Amino acid sequence: MEEKTATLPRTVGFWGTALFPVNGMIGSGIFAMPAILVAAVGNFAPWMMLLGALLILPLAWVFAALAMRFDGHGGPILYANAAFGKFFGFQSGWMRYASAVVAVAANTHVAIAYLTVLFPVLEDPFLGSAAVIAFIAFVTIINLVGMRASVGTLGMMTVVKLLPLAVLVIWGLATRDPAVGFSVPEFTDFESVVLLTFYAYMAFENGNFPAGELKNPRRTIPLALMTTLAAVALFYMLVIWAYLAIAPDAGGGDSALAAAANEVAGQAGVIAISVAASFSIAANTLSGGIVVPRMTYGMAEQGTLPAMFAHVSRRFQTPDVSVLFYGCAAILFSLWGGFAALAVASTLSRLVMYLLSALALPVLERRDAEKAPWWHMPAAALAAVATIWVSTHATAEAYQMLGLIFVVGCGLYFVAARQETSDTSPA
Repeated sequence: MEEKTATLPRTVGFWGTALFPVNGMIGSGIFAMPAILVAAVGNFAPWMMLLGALLILPLAWVFAALAMRFDGHGGPILYANAAFGKFFGFQSGWMRYASAVVAVAANTHVAIAYLTVLFPVLEDPFLGSAAVIAFIAFVTIINLVGMRASVGTLGMMTVVKLLPLAVLVIWGLATRDPAVGFSVPEFTDFESVVLLTFYAYMAFENGNFPAGELKNPRRTIPLALMTTLAAVALFYMLVIWAYLAIAPDAGGGDSALAAAANEVAGQAGVIAISVAASFSIAANTLSGGIVVPRMTYGMAEQGTLPAMFAHVSRRFQTPDVSVLFYGCAAILFSLWGGFAALAVASTLSRLVMYLLSALALPVLERRDAEKAPWWHMPAAALAAVATIWVSTHATAEAYQMLGLIFVVGCGLYFVAARQETSDTSPA
């Protein structure tokens, strides 16, 4: 293996950056969300998506403000490291990394399940598992080839997944009663509904991780964060309005939009939405495959992981070791039936990262000689409160798994720290 002799080039502009949060926020949830929300709150469902966006908005502000201070890889890992030291920076990254590896294994299984509509042969457990491995390997190879190839592929997959949804929205709102209302229902379980909409926007921060490969990241990331959050919120609202207009009683669960498409286009509509769903989840997986290895690359740059994770391929200018490690870990988890137990802690581990970032902003700004904008402190406070409130609704099992992830992370951190000390000590 060649020694690291180069840094990663800055090749991604605004539109490429915007693909990361868009595909983080729009995955499998958009295909099940309409039926779930309509069943809970009726025609107020689209407005619940707006409430969810407003709930996560302070966090987006925090990440935008922090992005204006740093231009290297790692995002929230870099923020926590700078504010609280390497241990908290490592834990922020490790917890996010662990949840991402579990998520890619689970999501790829779901994507292949949607493809069984077109290819019933994939219902065979062996062939289904083979397809999961093949897709993760494909994502890994694309990411090894280069950032340009990765972003280009992600862009094409994003078009494929959004186009059928856009057609459904236009068709539904143009030909049916859009049922746009603002009648506030009697909420029987308000908190659970709000939490569901909050979860829909998680992964908005995906554009912060590869900052070292973005053009002018201190401007590009905040702009991409704000515009994509607004656009995704509007898109969610339009999709739910279209579902209300077409057939709110046609079906539910994961097949809600497929049932609505069946009402307006028959089997062709079902196939189009099934393809969109599989590509949506696949693009979500590809997006994670691009940004998550940049976390381990950034952690190695900061000295909290072995230096090999910061290795850069001379030929492709990509963090090849980090990409290969992530791909292999995802494949191994996809073969292990017990990863579902870890999945319950994935949301909670991400909330830890959010909380550390919210607390990092005022800590870092207190060290500055220049006065920060007045809204930074209220935004950080609201972000911290929202994160803590959401975390109080996690299950005991989620906290147990989070504790296990934390303990393993502590072990890895101190092993890496001991190795770093021995490497730097005089002979």
